[in-house]
Amino acid sequence: MKTRLVLIAVLVVGAITLHAAEAKIGPSVDAAAAFARLKALAGDWEATTAEGKSRLSYEIVSGGTALLERESSEKMPAMLTLFHLDGERLLLTHYCVAGNQPRMQARAFNPETGELEFRLLDATNLASPNAGHMHNVKIRLVDADHLITEWQFYENGQSKFTESTQFTRVR
Repeated sequence: MKTRLVLIAVLVVGAITLHAAEAKIGPSVDAAAAFARLKALAGDWEATTAEGKSRLSYEIVSGGTALLERESSEKMPAMLTLFHLDGERLLLTHYCVAGNQPRMQARAFNPETGELEFRLLDATNLASPNAGHMHNVKIRLVDADHLITEWQFYENGQSKFTESTQFTRVR
């Protein structure tokens, strides 16, 4: 009887822990649908920002298994972001001008609004958890010719700023 009670307690605690972990990361994402939607970005995009012209180019690479984003602007060195599926997860790695490479996982995707949200998993070349790095990204695929990105930069464990940019397809 005592063994059964211990076993039941372990199962209940395990179920509660699993439920809490799922609640923390949010609902599951249809990664394949989100990735297919991202691949529709292939082409060139531009935005006018306070710092001048900003450009994105998207290229489907590696036999269709990855999407490469090249970002450039008049006042900042070029950066790359690579999107790809990993089993049932959609991941991105951002090769940042800050010298680190945050890796993020898609945590929410709304196919009706086109909003896709990524959150930090880990990072390479991050001097410490308090070092400045991109932490979260929201991408809103407004329509075939309009895109909004929001990159959230963290430092010392908290949000320092968010860069929001509205792009228009040019090709």
